Amino acid sequence: MLTEAQVRDQLNDILVPGIKRGLGALNMVRGVNVSGSEVRVSLAETALTDSVQQWLKDKVVRAVGEAGGDSQVTVDFVAAKPAELNRIGNVVAIMSGKGGVGKSLVAGLTAIALRREGFEVGILDADITGPSIPKMFGVSERPAGSNSGILPVLSKSGIEVMSFNLLLGEEEAVIWRGPLISRAITQFWEDVVWGNLDYLVIDLPPGTSDAALTVMQTIPITGIIVVSTPQDLTNMIVKKALAMARKMDKPILGVVENMSYLYVAELHKNIELFGHSRADETARTAHAPLLGRLAIDPDLAKLCDEGHVERYDAPAFHELSRRLKEVLPGASAAGDGEA
Repeated sequence: MLTEAQVRDQLNDILVPGIKRGLGALNMVRGVNVSGSEVRVSLAETALTDSVQQWLKDKVVRAVGEAGGDSQVTVDFVAAKPAELNRIGNVVAIMSGKGGVGKSLVAGLTAIALRREGFEVGILDADITGPSIPKMFGVSERPAGSNSGILPVLSKSGIEVMSFNLLLGEEEAVIWRGPLISRAITQFWEDVVWGNLDYLVIDLPPGTSDAALTVMQTIPITGIIVVSTPQDLTNMIVKKALAMARKMDKPILGVVENMSYLYVAELHKNIELFGHSRADETARTAHAPLLGRLAIDPDLAKLCDEGHVERYDAPAFHELSRRLKEVLPGASAAGDGEA
């Protein structure tokens, strides 16, 4: 006779169409009851269309039947809010205060570094008016879902991605006032079925007004990574972001300086195109460790343009990955290896 544990083992790896993560990873198995040869399974209907529900029902009946032989399987779908399904260990926000410094790049590299360590990772692209995460990761399919929720899109390496670009398209402009943008960010947190994640990385929009304020007030952020460049103007504006984080009582996990230098192989030399590095100074101001100095890397730019950022591999990225493991809660206990 089948046990509840055996039934759950059969269910966990059944992939949900539209995201291709297992029922177990999305916490959609809401109940299992085994009574003799009768097995009753309750699944969350959240974000599932009628056709997907029927497909999953047939899949569950077959999977349990194969394990239990003559088991009689009944599948019910029950209502559940996305918040009831989501189990997110840590939320890391990537912030600068200024646009064009590479927040999205650092957000993407942070997610990739954690995914390569075997963690379950998602990216919430909160830069509603300037989303670039989907382009970098080469994802363009529209998120699946229903009136009860939205399923994120899975990247090539298994990172969950949710961005407004996936809903509107690359060339559509979001011409909205602040309250509407803030509401969209809130919905990405409340209405998306993230399931089980070790880390959710949030790519914050530039500035310290409505959008950033919404994220800090409504989402339980574990900590913030601040992105800067060597320019004095950027450093000045980054200090405003640091001040906001302190006023909102959000821990600053570390600082990343982007576009820090250009390595010229023929000269075996780093050229500081935007002036002398201010990374150490910014880290001291933030009272947080320096996580890394990222170069202006034509290879990285090419990978981002082609949607293959997950293939990036360079010494500076390895250093960033190492330092992230030191500062992120739970990251030092690495997962099962490279994903």
